[in-house]
Amino acid sequence: MASPEPINGGAGAGGGGGGIEGGRAVELVASTADPLSISEDQITPLLAPSEKPKINIFSASYHRRKPNRVQVARLPETETSAVLQFILWAWSGSRYSGLLCMTLSSFVYCIMEVLSDIFSVQSIALLEIAFIRCTIILILSFIWLRRSGQPVFGPPNVRNILLSRALLGFFSLLSFIFCIQRLPLSQALILSFTTPIMASIAARIIWHEKLRIAEIGGLACSFFGILFIFRPMRTTQGGLAKAGEAGDLYVHGIHHTYAVLIGLVSSIAGGLSYCLIRAGAKASDQPVVTIFSFAMLATPAAAICTFSLQDFVLPGLNSFLLMVVLGVLAFFAEVFLARGLQLEKTSKVTNILYLEAALSQIWGMASSRVVPSFGRLVGCTLILVSACCTMYIGPEKEIEPDMLSPSGLD
Repeated sequence: MASPEPINGGAGAGGGGGGIEGGRAVELVASTADPLSISEDQITPLLAPSEKPKINIFSASYHRRKPNRVQVARLPETETSAVLQFILWAWSGSRYSGLLCMTLSSFVYCIMEVLSDIFSVQSIALLEIAFIRCTIILILSFIWLRRSGQPVFGPPNVRNILLSRALLGFFSLLSFIFCIQRLPLSQALILSFTTPIMASIAARIIWHEKLRIAEIGGLACSFFGILFIFRPMRTTQGGLAKAGEAGDLYVHGIHHTYAVLIGLVSSIAGGLSYCLIRAGAKASDQPVVTIFSFAMLATPAAAICTFSLQDFVLPGLNSFLLMVVLGVLAFFAEVFLARGLQLEKTSKVTNILYLEAALSQIWGMASSRVVPSFGRLVGCTLILVSACCTMYIGPEKEIEPDMLSPSGLD
């Protein structure tokens, strides 16, 4: 063995002092033994067997060029990312998320109306359509809640709200179906579009939401637009009006008054249902829970009404496919509607619902399915101006009372 040579890492650099103070001496020992003769037992591992490194030299992170097929496969993702990012941004809870979600809901409802108008299928009773649509909504909302890990029946403290929402929602649905079968289509639609007004009044009374002059003016402007659009029209391009509108010629008397009252009751129940959707969605932090609760009650109830009050008509393949597509679209429309009510004041987001009527009329006039008229143009303009003003004013950040606490009901 060669004699060791001490190396002072601190004093040698400074050129001073011959000793080491407060440091350590490192000795390098040169060995004359053959390195191949050293056995493996003499090599002490630096790590214990249980502490083997997860990364070694064979797993170093070198840059790997990805195959061309992976790069090509990502091209469509970049093209569709703008739409997906917009939907995610609208859902995320940003400042304008509530208004944007309600706009998306109105747009989806308009697509449903366009599809129903384009594809002609066999005549099916309204209760049967409601039964199939509620069944699809029930299945999709159940899958949504299971995949998101949310309780299917909601938190225990909001189940009474969810039950009340389901009861009022189904009662409003049944009343509207009765109304649309007894009244002309134009009158039934006008009555149904009073629901946003009823919801705003109910939110002011129950949840003490502030109802400002601008919001009252927006609702009034949109409703006047509805009156201009759906005023009774007996002639359209090519002949007589639709069967519902032709009913203006013979629906009179006390039965007409009862049907109008039932339509108003349906709107009141729908307005109360909107308030409960807002309360249930805010309390459970999951708007789909309110949709599942409604579908869970409405599906068996609609099935009972379908088989007991009407003759069940087996739909054909084309009719069934259209009903499935409309059911899926209705689910997403309801999801966006519940999310909008969860994030924004009732009087603001419900005013956006009138966009459905304006968009459907614009599409009808553009496709020559509806005769352009002064009333329709004025009505669409009023609704669009009201919606744009609501968007321009924007949401209000105000402290709202807890809807589950006793103070919220005072």
